[in-house]
Amino acid sequence: MSLIIEEHATGGGRRIGRLVLDNERSLNALSLEMIERMLPQLSTWRQDEGLVAVLLEGTGSRAFCAGGDVVGLYRAITSARTAGPLDDLGLGPVPEPAARFFEQEYRLDYLLHGYPKPVICWGGGIVMGGGLGLFSGSHQRIVTESSRLAMPEVTIALYPDVGGSWFLNRLPPGLGEFIALTGCQLNAKDSLWLGLANRAIAESQRTELLPRLREVADWQAPAAAVGLVLRQLEAASAGAFADQPSPLREHQDAIRRLLDRDRLADRVVAILEAGIGSPWFERARQGLAAGSPLAIRVIAEQLRRCRHCSLAEVFRRELALSVQLCRYREFAEGVRARLVDKDNNPDWTFKRLDEVDEALLAALFSPPWPRNPLQDL
Repeated sequence: MSLIIEEHATGGGRRIGRLVLDNERSLNALSLEMIERMLPQLSTWRQDEGLVAVLLEGTGSRAFCAGGDVVGLYRAITSARTAGPLDDLGLGPVPEPAARFFEQEYRLDYLLHGYPKPVICWGGGIVMGGGLGLFSGSHQRIVTESSRLAMPEVTIALYPDVGGSWFLNRLPPGLGEFIALTGCQLNAKDSLWLGLANRAIAESQRTELLPRLREVADWQAPAAAVGLVLRQLEAASAGAFADQPSPLREHQDAIRRLLDRDRLADRVVAILEAGIGSPWFERARQGLAAGSPLAIRVIAEQLRRCRHCSLAEVFRRELALSVQLCRYREFAEGVRARLVDKDNNPDWTFKRLDEVDEALLAALFSPPWPRNPLQDL
Protein backbone atom coordinates (compact mmCIF):
# COMPACT_ATOMS: atom_id res chain seq x y z
CA MET A 1 0.00 0.00 0.00
CA SER A 2 1.24 3.50 -0.75
CA LEU A 3 -0.69 5.12 2.10
CA ILE A 4 -0.96 3.98 5.70
CA ILE A 5 -4.12 5.03 7.55
CA GLU A 6 -4.26 4.56 11.32
CA GLU A 7 -6.15 5.73 14.37
CA HIS A 8 -4.50 5.92 17.79
CA ALA A 9 -6.30 6.14 21.12
CA THR A 10 -5.40 9.01 23.45
CA GLY A 11 -6.07 9.88 27.04
CA GLY A 12 -9.61 11.05 27.63
CA GLY A 13 -11.01 8.50 25.21
CA ARG A 14 -10.24 10.47 22.05
CA ARG A 15 -8.33 9.42 18.91
CA ILE A 16 -5.61 10.80 16.63
CA GLY A 17 -5.62 10.03 12.91
CA ARG A 18 -2.33 9.19 11.22
CA LEU A 19 -1.63 9.32 7.48
CA VAL A 20 1.74 8.06 6.25
CA LEU A 21 2.92 8.42 2.66
CA ASP A 22 4.48 5.00 2.23
CA ASN A 23 6.60 4.85 -0.90
CA GLU A 24 10.12 5.36 0.40
CA ARG A 25 11.76 4.17 -2.82
CA SER A 26 10.24 7.13 -4.72
CA LEU A 27 10.84 9.52 -1.79
CA ASN A 28 7.13 9.22 -0.99
CA ALA A 29 6.06 10.80 -4.28
CA LEU A 30 2.38 11.70 -4.18
CA SER A 31 0.25 9.51 -6.43
CA LEU A 32 -3.40 9.83 -7.44
CA GLU A 33 -4.12 6.70 -5.40
CA MET A 34 -2.73 8.36 -2.25
CA ILE A 35 -4.73 11.52 -2.88
CA GLU A 36 -7.98 9.66 -3.54
CA ARG A 37 -7.60 7.72 -0.30
CA MET A 38 -6.69 10.77 1.80
CA LEU A 39 -9.57 12.95 0.63
CA PRO A 40 -12.46 10.76 1.88
CA GLN A 41 -10.54 9.79 5.02
CA LEU A 42 -9.95 13.41 5.99
CA SER A 43 -13.58 14.21 5.20
CA THR A 44 -14.72 11.39 7.50
CA TRP A 45 -12.38 12.43 10.29
CA ARG A 46 -13.56 16.02 9.92
CA GLN A 47 -17.07 14.95 11.01
CA ASP A 48 -15.86 12.56 13.74
CA GLU A 49 -16.13 14.28 17.13
CA GLY A 50 -13.89 11.67 18.74
CA LEU A 51 -11.04 12.36 16.31
CA VAL A 52 -9.11 15.38 17.65
CA ALA A 53 -6.02 15.78 15.43
CA VAL A 54 -4.27 14.38 12.36
CA LEU A 55 -0.58 13.48 12.02
CA LEU A 56 0.75 13.54 8.45
CA GLU A 57 4.19 12.11 7.68
CA GLY A 58 6.23 10.07 5.24
CA THR A 59 7.99 6.74 5.60
CA GLY A 60 11.71 6.94 6.37
CA SER A 61 13.99 9.88 7.07
CA ARG A 62 15.03 10.86 3.52
CA ALA A 63 11.81 12.66 2.57
CA PHE A 64 8.37 13.63 3.70
CA CYS A 65 7.38 13.90 0.04
CA ALA A 66 9.54 14.79 -2.96
CA GLY A 67 6.58 15.91 -5.08
CA GLY A 68 3.80 14.59 -7.24
CA ASP A 69 4.01 11.57 -9.50
CA VAL A 70 5.23 13.56 -12.52
CA VAL A 71 6.41 10.41 -14.32
CA GLY A 72 2.80 9.23 -14.32
CA LEU A 73 1.77 12.64 -15.66
CA TYR A 74 4.44 12.31 -18.37
CA ARG A 75 2.89 9.05 -19.55
CA ALA A 76 -0.60 10.57 -19.65
CA ILE A 77 0.63 13.61 -21.59
CA THR A 78 2.64 11.67 -24.16
CA SER A 79 -0.26 9.26 -24.70
CA ALA A 80 -2.72 12.11 -25.31
CA ARG A 81 -0.34 13.93 -27.64
CA THR A 82 0.25 10.75 -29.63
CA ALA A 83 -3.50 10.35 -30.06
CA GLY A 84 -3.73 13.99 -31.19
CA PRO A 85 -4.67 16.13 -32.92
CA LEU A 86 -2.50 19.18 -32.13
CA ASP A 87 -3.74 22.69 -32.85
CA ASP A 88 -1.80 25.47 -34.59
CA LEU A 89 0.00 26.36 -31.32
CA GLY A 90 0.98 22.75 -30.61
CA LEU A 91 -1.64 22.13 -27.93
CA GLY A 92 -2.98 18.58 -27.86
CA PRO A 93 -6.06 17.04 -26.24
CA VAL A 94 -6.56 17.39 -22.49
CA PRO A 95 -4.90 14.33 -20.86
CA GLU A 96 -7.76 13.29 -18.59
CA PRO A 97 -5.65 11.33 -16.07
CA ALA A 98 -3.43 14.40 -15.61
CA ALA A 99 -6.43 16.71 -15.26
CA ARG A 100 -7.91 14.41 -12.63
CA PHE A 101 -4.61 14.25 -10.73
CA PHE A 102 -4.31 18.03 -10.48
CA GLU A 103 -7.98 18.54 -9.59
CA GLN A 104 -7.87 15.99 -6.77
CA GLU A 105 -4.48 17.19 -5.53
CA TYR A 106 -5.68 20.79 -5.27
CA ARG A 107 -8.88 19.68 -3.54
CA LEU A 108 -6.75 17.91 -0.96
CA ASP A 109 -4.49 20.92 -0.45
CA TYR A 110 -7.48 23.25 -0.11
CA LEU A 111 -9.11 20.89 2.40
CA LEU A 112 -5.97 20.93 4.54
CA HIS A 113 -5.73 24.73 4.52
CA GLY A 114 -9.22 25.03 6.01
CA TYR A 115 -9.28 21.86 8.13
CA PRO A 116 -11.06 22.46 11.45
CA LYS A 117 -8.80 20.14 13.46
CA PRO A 118 -5.03 20.42 13.99
CA VAL A 119 -3.04 18.80 11.18
CA ILE A 120 0.56 18.13 12.22
CA CYS A 121 2.97 17.56 9.34
CA TRP A 122 6.44 16.11 9.96
CA GLY A 123 8.54 17.69 7.20
CA GLY A 124 11.86 15.94 7.65
CA GLY A 125 14.17 15.46 4.65
CA ILE A 126 12.96 16.47 1.20
CA VAL A 127 9.75 18.51 1.06
CA MET A 128 9.27 19.59 -2.54
CA GLY A 129 6.53 20.33 -5.05
CA GLY A 130 3.39 18.43 -4.11
CA GLY A 131 4.93 17.62 -0.74
CA LEU A 132 5.24 21.33 0.00
CA GLY A 133 1.59 21.72 -0.98
CA LEU A 134 0.56 19.27 1.76
CA PHE A 135 3.05 20.76 4.20
CA SER A 136 1.98 24.38 3.67
CA GLY A 137 -1.69 23.46 4.15
CA SER A 138 -1.03 21.94 7.58
CA HIS A 139 -1.49 23.84 10.84
CA GLN A 140 1.70 22.63 12.49
CA ARG A 141 4.56 22.47 9.99
CA ILE A 142 7.59 20.76 11.52
CA VAL A 143 11.08 20.99 10.04
CA THR A 144 14.16 19.08 11.19
CA GLU A 145 17.93 19.35 10.72
CA SER A 146 17.58 17.49 7.41
CA SER A 147 14.64 19.43 5.95
CA ARG A 148 15.04 20.76 2.42
CA LEU A 149 12.04 22.70 1.15
CA ALA A 150 11.92 23.70 -2.51
CA MET A 151 9.72 24.32 -5.54
CA PRO A 152 12.09 23.22 -8.37
CA GLU A 153 9.45 23.04 -11.11
CA VAL A 154 11.29 25.46 -13.40
CA THR A 155 13.73 22.69 -14.32
CA ILE A 156 10.91 20.45 -15.62
CA ALA A 157 9.01 23.28 -17.35
CA LEU A 158 6.24 23.53 -14.79
CA TYR A 159 5.67 26.24 -12.15
CA PRO A 160 5.21 26.26 -8.34
CA ASP A 161 1.59 25.11 -8.04
CA VAL A 162 -0.17 23.38 -5.08
CA GLY A 163 -0.89 26.84 -3.68
CA GLY A 164 2.56 28.24 -4.46
CA SER A 165 0.91 31.05 -6.40
CA TRP A 166 -0.61 32.05 -3.04
CA PHE A 167 2.09 31.47 -0.41
CA LEU A 168 5.06 32.64 -2.51
CA ASN A 169 3.27 35.94 -3.13
CA ARG A 170 3.16 36.50 0.63
CA LEU A 171 6.91 36.43 1.22
CA PRO A 172 9.18 39.49 1.57
CA PRO A 173 9.82 41.47 -1.65
CA GLY A 174 11.62 39.47 -4.33
CA LEU A 175 11.97 36.27 -2.34
CA GLY A 176 8.90 34.45 -3.66
CA GLU A 177 9.87 35.05 -7.26
CA PHE A 178 13.48 34.12 -6.56
CA ILE A 179 12.42 30.82 -4.96
CA ALA A 180 10.13 30.10 -7.91
CA LEU A 181 12.63 31.00 -10.64
CA THR A 182 15.63 29.21 -9.14
CA GLY A 183 14.13 26.27 -7.24
CA CYS A 184 16.53 27.09 -4.39
CA GLN A 185 16.48 24.85 -1.32
CA LEU A 186 15.45 26.15 2.10
CA ASN A 187 16.71 24.61 5.31
CA ALA A 188 14.93 24.64 8.66
CA LYS A 189 16.10 28.11 9.70
CA ASP A 190 15.14 29.75 6.42
CA SER A 191 11.79 27.93 6.36
CA LEU A 192 11.00 29.18 9.86
CA TRP A 193 12.11 32.71 9.05
CA LEU A 194 9.82 32.80 5.99
CA GLY A 195 6.90 31.30 7.90
CA LEU A 196 6.70 28.28 5.60
CA ALA A 197 7.38 26.19 8.73
CA ASN A 198 6.43 27.02 12.30
CA ARG A 199 8.21 24.34 14.37
CA ALA A 200 11.82 23.14 14.43
CA ILE A 201 12.13 19.75 16.13
CA ALA A 202 15.16 17.47 16.06
CA GLU A 203 14.89 14.26 14.09
CA SER A 204 15.73 12.35 17.28
CA GLN A 205 12.42 13.53 18.78
CA ARG A 206 10.27 12.04 16.03
CA THR A 207 9.63 8.82 17.92
CA GLU A 208 8.41 10.90 20.87
CA LEU A 209 5.76 12.84 18.97
CA LEU A 210 2.92 10.34 18.67
CA PRO A 211 3.40 8.82 22.18
CA ARG A 212 3.36 12.33 23.70
CA LEU A 213 0.18 13.20 21.83
CA ARG A 214 -1.43 9.95 22.96
CA GLU A 215 -0.66 10.80 26.59
CA VAL A 216 -2.74 13.98 26.43
CA ALA A 217 -5.94 13.59 28.45
CA ASP A 218 -7.55 17.01 28.05
CA TRP A 219 -8.69 17.61 24.48
CA GLN A 220 -11.21 20.39 25.14
CA ALA A 221 -8.98 22.70 23.08
CA PRO A 222 -7.18 20.44 20.55
CA ALA A 223 -5.01 23.18 19.03
CA ALA A 224 -3.74 24.17 22.49
CA ALA A 225 -3.13 20.54 23.47
CA VAL A 226 -1.10 19.91 20.30
CA GLY A 227 0.77 23.18 20.72
CA LEU A 228 1.86 22.30 24.26
CA VAL A 229 3.35 18.97 23.14
CA LEU A 230 5.15 20.55 20.21
CA ARG A 231 6.57 23.37 22.32
CA GLN A 232 8.04 20.81 24.70
CA LEU A 233 9.66 18.87 21.88
CA GLU A 234 10.89 22.09 20.28
CA ALA A 235 12.48 23.23 23.54
CA ALA A 236 14.32 19.91 23.80
CA SER A 237 15.58 20.37 20.22
CA ALA A 238 17.08 23.85 20.39
CA GLY A 239 20.68 22.64 20.35
CA ALA A 240 20.19 20.76 17.08
CA PHE A 241 19.67 24.00 15.15
CA ALA A 242 22.07 26.30 17.00
CA ASP A 243 24.78 26.27 14.33
CA GLN A 244 22.60 25.94 11.23
CA PRO A 245 23.11 28.82 8.76
CA SER A 246 20.27 30.78 7.16
CA PRO A 247 21.51 31.40 3.60
CA LEU A 248 18.33 32.86 2.12
CA ARG A 249 18.06 35.33 4.98
CA GLU A 250 21.74 36.21 4.61
CA HIS A 251 21.20 36.93 0.91
CA GLN A 252 17.86 38.71 1.32
CA ASP A 253 19.13 42.22 0.65
CA ALA A 254 21.12 41.13 -2.39
CA ILE A 255 18.16 39.19 -3.81
CA ARG A 256 15.82 42.14 -3.33
CA ARG A 257 18.23 44.37 -5.24
CA LEU A 258 18.69 41.82 -8.03
CA LEU A 259 14.93 41.50 -8.54
CA ASP A 260 14.22 45.22 -8.26
CA ARG A 261 13.91 45.55 -12.04
CA ASP A 262 10.82 46.19 -14.13
CA ARG A 263 11.45 43.63 -16.87
CA LEU A 264 11.57 39.88 -16.24
CA ALA A 265 14.48 39.51 -18.67
CA ASP A 266 16.51 42.01 -16.65
CA ARG A 267 15.73 40.18 -13.38
CA VAL A 268 16.82 36.86 -14.89
CA VAL A 269 20.07 38.34 -16.24
CA ALA A 270 20.76 39.97 -12.86
CA ILE A 271 20.52 36.62 -11.08
CA LEU A 272 22.56 34.76 -13.70
CA GLU A 273 25.33 37.37 -13.72
CA ALA A 274 25.41 38.16 -10.00
CA GLY A 275 28.93 37.95 -8.61
CA ILE A 276 27.95 36.31 -5.33
CA GLY A 277 30.56 33.84 -4.14
CA SER A 278 28.27 31.55 -2.19
CA PRO A 279 27.77 27.82 -2.86
CA TRP A 280 24.09 28.13 -1.92
CA PHE A 281 23.53 31.04 -4.32
CA GLU A 282 25.49 29.28 -7.07
CA ARG A 283 23.19 26.24 -6.81
CA ALA A 284 20.21 28.57 -7.07
CA ARG A 285 21.72 30.29 -10.10
CA GLN A 286 22.29 26.91 -11.75
CA GLY A 287 18.65 26.01 -11.18
CA LEU A 288 17.54 29.10 -13.08
CA ALA A 289 20.11 28.52 -15.83
CA ALA A 290 18.78 24.97 -16.31
CA GLY A 291 15.16 26.10 -16.45
CA SER A 292 12.80 26.30 -19.38
CA PRO A 293 12.45 29.84 -20.83
CA LEU A 294 8.75 29.15 -21.35
CA ALA A 295 8.40 28.08 -17.70
CA ILE A 296 10.23 31.22 -16.56
CA ARG A 297 7.68 33.35 -18.43
CA VAL A 298 4.81 31.28 -17.01
CA ILE A 299 6.13 31.53 -13.45
CA ALA A 300 6.44 35.32 -13.52
CA GLU A 301 3.04 35.77 -15.15
CA GLN A 302 1.27 33.37 -12.77
CA LEU A 303 2.68 35.15 -9.71
CA ARG A 304 1.60 38.49 -11.15
CA ARG A 305 -1.93 37.33 -11.95
CA CYS A 306 -2.47 35.70 -8.55
CA ARG A 307 -1.01 38.41 -6.37
CA HIS A 308 -4.38 39.52 -4.96
CA CYS A 309 -6.37 36.28 -5.41
CA SER A 310 -8.07 34.34 -2.64
CA LEU A 311 -6.80 30.84 -1.92
CA ALA A 312 -9.78 29.26 -3.69
CA GLU A 313 -9.26 31.42 -6.77
CA VAL A 314 -5.55 30.54 -6.76
CA PHE A 315 -6.34 26.83 -6.91
CA ARG A 316 -8.84 27.38 -9.71
CA ARG A 317 -6.28 29.34 -11.72
CA GLU A 318 -3.58 26.77 -11.00
CA LEU A 319 -5.82 23.96 -12.23
CA ALA A 320 -6.52 25.74 -15.51
CA LEU A 321 -2.83 26.53 -16.07
CA SER A 322 -1.62 23.05 -15.09
CA VAL A 323 -4.06 21.36 -17.46
CA GLN A 324 -3.05 23.68 -20.30
CA LEU A 325 0.64 22.97 -19.67
CA CYS A 326 -0.15 19.26 -19.90
CA ARG A 327 -1.50 19.88 -23.42
CA TYR A 328 1.87 21.24 -24.59
CA ARG A 329 5.18 19.43 -25.15
CA GLU A 330 7.42 21.40 -22.77
CA PHE A 331 6.44 19.88 -19.41
CA ALA A 332 6.67 16.32 -20.77
CA GLU A 333 10.08 17.12 -22.27
CA GLY A 334 11.35 18.41 -18.93
CA VAL A 335 10.20 15.27 -17.12
CA ARG A 336 11.71 13.08 -19.83
CA ALA A 337 15.11 14.75 -19.55
CA ARG A 338 15.26 14.94 -15.75
CA LEU A 339 13.40 11.84 -14.56
CA VAL A 340 12.74 9.37 -17.40
CA ASP A 341 15.77 9.22 -19.68
CA LYS A 342 17.79 11.25 -17.15
CA ASP A 343 20.06 12.73 -19.80
CA ASN A 344 19.59 16.21 -18.26
CA ASN A 345 19.50 17.64 -21.75
CA PRO A 346 15.96 18.91 -22.34
CA ASP A 347 15.14 20.19 -25.80
CA TRP A 348 13.30 23.35 -24.78
CA THR A 349 10.94 24.74 -27.42
CA PHE A 350 12.29 28.26 -26.95
CA LYS A 351 15.95 28.85 -26.17
CA ARG A 352 15.58 32.40 -24.86
CA LEU A 353 12.90 34.43 -23.08
CA ASP A 354 12.46 36.77 -26.04
CA GLU A 355 11.69 33.79 -28.32
CA VAL A 356 8.63 32.65 -26.34
CA ASP A 357 5.51 32.78 -28.50
CA GLU A 358 3.14 35.37 -27.00
CA ALA A 359 0.11 33.68 -28.56
CA LEU A 360 1.08 30.40 -26.90
CA LEU A 361 1.59 32.13 -23.56
CA ALA A 362 -1.87 33.71 -23.81
CA ALA A 363 -3.38 30.31 -24.67
CA LEU A 364 -1.77 28.68 -21.64
CA PHE A 365 -3.52 31.22 -19.42
CA SER A 366 -6.91 30.63 -21.07
CA PRO A 367 -9.17 28.04 -19.35
CA PRO A 368 -9.52 24.76 -21.28
CA TRP A 369 -13.21 24.35 -20.31
CA PRO A 370 -16.27 26.62 -19.88
CA ARG A 371 -16.60 25.85 -16.14
CA ASN A 372 -13.70 25.24 -13.78
CA PRO A 373 -13.99 21.87 -11.97
CA LEU A 374 -12.95 23.62 -8.75
CA GLN A 375 -15.69 26.22 -8.98
CA ASP A 376 -17.29 24.72 -5.83
CA LEU A 377 -14.31 25.56 -3.58
